[in-house]
Amino acid sequence: MTNRERVLATLKHQQPDRVPYHIEFTQKALVRFQTYAGADRLASMGNCLTRCVIPPASAWRETAPDIWEDQFGVQWNRSVDKDIGVVCNTCVMPDNVRTYRMPDPDDPSRYQTLRDSLAAGKGERFVVGCIGFSLFERAWTLAGMENVLMAMVADPDFIHTLLDRILAYNLRVIENACRLDIDAMEFGDDWGQQTGLIMGPELWRQFVYPRVRQMYQAVKARNKFVFIHSCGKVQEIFPDLIEAGLDVFNPFQPEVMDPVTMKKQFGRRLVFFGGISTQRLLPFGTVAQVKKEVRELLKVVGEQGGYIAAPAHAIPGDAKPENIAAMLDVLQNQ
Repeated sequence: MTNRERVLATLKHQQPDRVPYHIEFTQKALVRFQTYAGADRLASMGNCLTRCVIPPASAWRETAPDIWEDQFGVQWNRSVDKDIGVVCNTCVMPDNVRTYRMPDPDDPSRYQTLRDSLAAGKGERFVVGCIGFSLFERAWTLAGMENVLMAMVADPDFIHTLLDRILAYNLRVIENACRLDIDAMEFGDDWGQQTGLIMGPELWRQFVYPRVRQMYQAVKARNKFVFIHSCGKVQEIFPDLIEAGLDVFNPFQPEVMDPVTMKKQFGRRLVFFGGISTQRLLPFGTVAQVKKEVRELLKVVGEQGGYIAAPAHAIPGDAKPENIAAMLDVLQNQ
């Protein structure tokens, strides 16, 4: 089977010849692992997915040392976190929520990475178009986390207006991206923390769910699969996500949801993507522990498809290189 065929089989809950997998690194982890294992090991990783973000050509500019401004005008301080950064300005408030200028979803340069990936050979890998910070996250990056959470209670009209504007932008991006011969759309939107939903289930269902459902259904109407990346303990809304049209859930953090239990409860209706601990196993485990846990995930969660093996997030800088190599050994030698 090709890597794409492995993913398609697992999405249909059929047993592929081996469990598909996908590995991504933070910058620090990438440097450490390349120093340890060499560039050839990275080049031969064998990822089954091609995940393409959808920014325009001029998506980022450095406005001051370590301050990067994105296409929405949001400024990110990357003096410490070089991969994402910390938001350090506010772009949208109630007085400008209707007049704030959104980026152009029709900019052709936005879809060039997808075109290039497809031209490079779609038949080998499963191609996913990714909208990061897709709804709640986009709202709080624009308006501030505290402001958004307080306004959900104190000024709901503001949040409904802001989310509707983000939704309209996303729907246009979905329409444009799905004209291409991609396999799936992925939405990044962290709703959880270690103990549950950030805003709680009632507010999530009021503000987030109706718009998530519209986005998922727009993808399904174009015969593509739907992925979500949402960190934290969010399994209480799995039934809602399934009803909305979700196919694949990531990152599947074992610290907040037991992989075996989740497979038993939702494994016929959801595909899980992730599951290899980046908080505990890769930084603090032994090589033997890594090999044992990864083999167990492949055997139990990967049974009859429904699983894409991966670290629960991009591998952090404190992960031991020898543990990363051990994980790769198991994934590559199924």
